[in-house]
Amino acid sequence: MFLQKLTQPLKKATLLGVAFLLPLLAIAQNPNVGTDDGADDRLRVIAIFAHPDDADSKMGGTAALMAQMGHAVKFVSITSGDAGHQSQGGGALAKRRRAEAQEAGRRLGIDEYVVLDNHDGELLPELHIRQQVIREIRKWNADVVLGLRPNDYHPDHRYAGVLVQDAAYMVVVPNVTPDTPPLKKNPVFLYMSDRFQKPNPFSHDIVVGIDEVMETKVRGLDAHVSQMYEWLPWVNGTLEDVPETSEERIQWMMDRRTSWSNVSDEQRESLIKWYGEERGSQFQHAESFEICEYGYQPTEEDIRRIFPMFAQP
Repeated sequence: MFLQKLTQPLKKATLLGVAFLLPLLAIAQNPNVGTDDGADDRLRVIAIFAHPDDADSKMGGTAALMAQMGHAVKFVSITSGDAGHQSQGGGALAKRRRAEAQEAGRRLGIDEYVVLDNHDGELLPELHIRQQVIREIRKWNADVVLGLRPNDYHPDHRYAGVLVQDAAYMVVVPNVTPDTPPLKKNPVFLYMSDRFQKPNPFSHDIVVGIDEVMETKVRGLDAHVSQMYEWLPWVNGTLEDVPETSEERIQWMMDRRTSWSNVSDEQRESLIKWYGEERGSQFQHAESFEICEYGYQPTEEDIRRIFPMFAQP
């Protein structure tokens, strides 16, 4: 496991002492992981979110870069997206969106894109869904978990964030969801970015320049036809603006997405920190991540290993 090389192993605890000792070890941020036998030395990344296309929008560029650099990358949508359309719905829409997600994953170059069978628009932070999230993290033997912050306009987004937060630490507890082997470390947990200010604004702790994969990101989003060219334009009142041909649509979305991903002042400061002054000043498009306090707290060295596109000191 990749993070085994970063830190010392967890101390063994008796079953009687698990409830007391494991929280202390988690606070101490001791990250030795899982069931990996060392045969696969790739860093393992999993993003867990509410709907097919959520992560594609927020970190599609970073996922493509990580995949190109040899990381094992998996996307998991907690809901099937079966409510996200103005004229379709139910099982037929869920089937369509699952196929769109598979194609998007192929275009981004990631290893897997899984869509779970929970209803869109009805997501709640219930125990059985938390267990689904725990299983996905454990089965992937994750080094890094990315989720949404519980600050959002959409209740599914908020509760997806809560579910991922609630899986932090619990993934190492043997008696929680015992049908899957526990990890031996708490992974690094990161939030994907948002623009909500209350109760606290997003912190651009880690920022990845995505200029070289911006087209890859847009072509991944282009696979989500039901969302990019039907549902979201309908919601925004721009359905009549959507072009007819596929190449015109890609250019239309490229124009929109590049303006949305322009680098802010906060992002620029972080880009310069991670890439250096010269390169960090050149990026036009970026994706940001905030370190979640509930996971293993990475050192700067850890972050540069997780994101090998950064300049090495």
